[in-house]
Amino acid sequence: MRSYPDPHLLNADLHCHSNVSDGKLSPAELARVAHENGVRVWALTDHDEIGGIAQAACAAKALGLHFIAGVEISVTWANETLHIVGLNVSPDDNSLLHGLASVRAGREARAREMSGQLALAGIEGAYEGAMKYVGNPDLISRTHFARFLVSQGCCADVSEVFQKYLTPGKPGYVPHQWATLTQAVGWIKAAGGQAVIAHPGRYRLTDLMMHALLEEFKELGGEGIEVVTGSHTVDQYARFAKVSLSYGFKASRGSDFHGPGESRVALGALPALPDGCVPIWHDWNME
Repeated sequence: MRSYPDPHLLNADLHCHSNVSDGKLSPAELARVAHENGVRVWALTDHDEIGGIAQAACAAKALGLHFIAGVEISVTWANETLHIVGLNVSPDDNSLLHGLASVRAGREARAREMSGQLALAGIEGAYEGAMKYVGNPDLISRTHFARFLVSQGCCADVSEVFQKYLTPGKPGYVPHQWATLTQAVGWIKAAGGQAVIAHPGRYRLTDLMMHALLEEFKELGGEGIEVVTGSHTVDQYARFAKVSLSYGFKASRGSDFHGPGESRVALGALPALPDGCVPIWHDWNME
């Protein structure tokens, strides 16, 4: 990394979503926004899907933007839904492709059940309404339902939707069994990638459970955690910087951008990683 004598100052955004999963913009549009916002190293990490990688890579190359092929895998661990980001994965790896297909397979049935639950709460036609916002028919998600609920005037924005609907104990929530942590990390490693725990501060885990998660993740070969992310508060930046050092994880940085008007932070607009962290990109060849 001779071009970046201080890796902490590199504007790397390694977590965002296109309309191939639940983002608003196409992979090519995301590349343009990332470039305009001064991002130097960019990863597309769609949920359980790598169908946008080729378009993203082509657009990034045309802009002179260093591109990282990524994915965000949905995981069930201790009855909680977690997300594991894979960076530098090979999009042609069969184990990854088959694994992601198995995770996506349950989304259709879950979506129809969610629609039924919302109908019981007086909101009709939610499945059909959500599908109007879906770019990839194999990947209908809660975010698509949230956009429909906003369009119906049920809530002012997507953030309010997730306060009133679609979460545990609220109308429209349907639990689902995703991949195991072992499977997710295994698929990422088989594809030559690095596994990173996405936004660890967002999970409803006690300190003891968080310790157990981090220990198991490390034992499985996980390499990093997101420290600076659009889902963390400023205090959590410092907290998870210390966690990364304590457990020997590299630190990642990503906005978790889904689209204009829906995301807390724009692509590339996060602060730098705290001093002392070892960036996940520290040893990457980006000459």
